[in-house]
Amino acid sequence: MALGWINPEDFSFNSILLMERFQIRFMLSSHAHDGERRRALGIALRANPAVRWYIERMCPESAAFVAGMADNSPEVCGAADIRRAEVYTLGGIEDFVIYTQPELMQTHCPFIYGWHKDRLFEMADFDGKIVLDVGSGSGRLAFAAAERAKEVYASEPVATLRAFIQDKAEREGIHNIRVSDGFANRLAYPNHWFDIVMSGHVVGDDYEGEIAELTRVCKPGGWLLDCRGDQLGNDAPFAELRALGWEEMWYRNSFGKDTYRYRFCVPV
Repeated sequence: MALGWINPEDFSFNSILLMERFQIRFMLSSHAHDGERRRALGIALRANPAVRWYIERMCPESAAFVAGMADNSPEVCGAADIRRAEVYTLGGIEDFVIYTQPELMQTHCPFIYGWHKDRLFEMADFDGKIVLDVGSGSGRLAFAAAERAKEVYASEPVATLRAFIQDKAEREGIHNIRVSDGFANRLAYPNHWFDIVMSGHVVGDDYEGEIAELTRVCKPGGWLLDCRGDQLGNDAPFAELRALGWEEMWYRNSFGKDTYRYRFCVPV
């Protein structure tokens, strides 16, 4: 499903050179059983040997698959055909593409530009707290929390996004944000470390593993928060979190659409 965050024609195919291994693996897996996508990627890789080289070395287990796509693509393609293939490929991973230029997210992603930080502060008391933001992205939640919290740790697996948060914090003189690498189901922090563990648009790939990990690093009596941003369409209730006992908090967002937040108090 298209997100509508970018026009892929505005981006270079070399954007892939800034992507992480897990992103490239996702891209390759999504092309494995889709003939049209596979053909387009093969054309694009044949015309961009540096990108092919990068992918094959980042994901050596997929080198044969990549070679097959590229080597079996049409040998003679005009510049327009190549660019069409590049754009088609980038359009299928537009979230990963915009993450290579995080400065664009503030104006291109409605969950950022339509959202107000008060929606986060309504969910818990952040004053003086130690907070973890999981899957921090460009820092929407982290920078808001830093206004009140004692310390905010922004955990993010994408290097370009981590650099963006770090650079913004330094540029704006924000000294209580710490940036680290990590996935929601593998957090590099000890047990019961944080007063608040929050995320947005992260939990869902592995409910049991992710929620268990968020719970592990949160202090008893602390809060787990799921605070998704404002979307242009109606948000759907998160049935899985409701079933696990998370409290649902509804509001009508800045675009006039239904939006749901969730919170859970870790048992003492």
